[in-house]
Amino acid sequence: MRIAFIAHDKKKDDIVDFVKRYKDVFEGHEIFATGTTGKLINEMTGLKVNRFLSGPLGGDQEIGSKVAQGEMDIVIFLRDPLTSQPHEPDIAALLRICDVHCVPLATNLGSAEVFVKALKSHN
Repeated sequence: MRIAFIAHDKKKDDIVDFVKRYKDVFEGHEIFATGTTGKLINEMTGLKVNRFLSGPLGGDQEIGSKVAQGEMDIVIFLRDPLTSQPHEPDIAALLRICDVHCVPLATNLGSAEVFVKALKSHN
């Protein structure tokens, strides 16, 4: 599966901890991420990460493009719902494109955990 990881600044520690916890599950999949999130995941887990631009610089839209082209299977986007984001229109567009193309999208750790359980049973 092709899995994209995105995390707002206040959620970066959470996403790194999540990927570390399930590294054995993610090793068998192709990993993508926005700039800083991908760098952190790679540094902290050793997983190969295909990196896009930082989210505010277009990374969210790059992942959205992959979703629209049928080249992304799952998106895990740990959002910070309590902080205003300057690139909110890009975020909304990514969420919409996942819905349009029926690509599973986790926006918090609870839904991300459900995805991992599905990936474990898929292996």
